[in-house]
Amino acid sequence: MEGFFSFVHEAFQGAGDMWRAYTDMKEANWKKSDKYFHARGNYDAAQRGPGGVWAAEKISDGREAFQEFFGRGHEDTIADQEANRHGRSGKDPNYYRPPGLPDKY
Repeated sequence: MEGFFSFVHEAFQGAGDMWRAYTDMKEANWKKSDKYFHARGNYDAAQRGPGGVWAAEKISDGREAFQEFFGRGHEDTIADQEANRHGRSGKDPNYYRPPGLPDKY
């Protein structure tokens, strides 16, 4: 059962990482930073382990499905999911970092 509890712990931590990226994005309110925060949240969550990867994937997929359902463009959803996968795979989220975004983020 230890593996199960570890997975659940990682998932909760990963969900927290995703929430932190979302709140940082809202706080920064920086033009063209959306993809960076998608990649960063997924990256941070994936660093937790398999539970974090699972949480990041479920949260990302749910958020994109919800936004697309309510009329956000399909192309933007595809681009967001690309940034999500980029971060989850362990690639540097700074690839999507917009110029001038404060170092705090």
